[in-house]
Amino acid sequence: MIMPSLHRTTINGAFMHFSLIALYGGPDQVMTVTSGIASIIGVLLIFWNKLVAAVFKLFGRSSKATPTATQQDPPTKPS
Repeated sequence: MIMPSLHRTTINGAFMHFSLIALYGGPDQVMTVTSGIASIIGVLLIFWNKLVAAVFKLFGRSSKATPTATQQDPPTKPS
């Protein structure tokens, strides 16, 4: 009678890639990363207006609309 080898890693054609275990991200790792990303996005959203103004100032563009684009019609006389 031939005994099966205990050192074999294949069982019915399926085998495990042990190098892939290092790539596993469990809930404790994933939640930490997503929480950090959400924190960074939250801070950016809080200061978004100042961030955009700083970028426009850096590149020499005006962040305010031109006066002709925001100019209103003169008030009309009531009839």
